[in-house]
Amino acid sequence: VVLGLADKIIAAIKAGKIRHFFLVGGCDGAKSGRNYYTDFVQQIPQDCVVLTLGCGKYRFNYLDLGEIDGIPRLIDLGQCNNAYSAIRIAGALAEAFECTVNDLPLSLVISWFEQKAVSILLTLLHLGIKNIRLGPSLPAFLTPNVLKVLQENYNLQPITTPAEDLKVILG
Repeated sequence: VVLGLADKIIAAIKAGKIRHFFLVGGCDGAKSGRNYYTDFVQQIPQDCVVLTLGCGKYRFNYLDLGEIDGIPRLIDLGQCNNAYSAIRIAGALAEAFECTVNDLPLSLVISWFEQKAVSILLTLLHLGIKNIRLGPSLPAFLTPNVLKVLQENYNLQPITTPAEDLKVILG
């Protein structure tokens, strides 16, 4: 879907019609507090697009977020196993705009629940992807010292509230 919309997406970004992309994905569970992701997606401004990945999307993929110039504001990229495709899409956009993935108007808001999410997180970090928000709780292996290193080197942050996180991300 995204590759078929690539030209429209690039044009909409250049025209200022799309301000930001949010990849909201990862694993999910029944733990209370996981409604953060639904609330987050509902509060995303109208000039932003949500990309989904993994079973966490079932918390909000029923929402009708509308379109921006024929581009759906909610685009499903598949399951956790499709994380590689999402990375390739980000790479293609970075190439089109002659910048790095970290320079794109793109934020990753990942829900963590099981081992697949850990492998995806480690892959993103290995590729140098920064500015990832992770929650609703942090994995046990992210001790305070490990978290400090990841915050200093990758700006990895635990989620707070949807409103606060959007304020920080969008400035």
